[in-house]
Amino acid sequence: MSRLTEIQQQILTLPEAEYKQLRQWFNELDWEKWDREIEADSDAGKLDFLIAEALEEKEKGTLKDL
Repeated sequence: MSRLTEIQQQILTLPEAEYKQLRQWFNELDWEKWDREIEADSDAGKLDFLIAEALEEKEKGTLKDL
């Protein structure tokens, strides 16, 4: 049995409160990873096209307020 399969089986046996805690922890972990990826992409200039697009829309007067 693989380690992943063992972990999955253990998760299935968790009491509801512990399962909710694990799910919350996992969600936070995912968001932290996402934030790091966005920051790295921004630092690398991969998102510059979004700034250019927003500035272009602002210049045209078609930029929508949030």
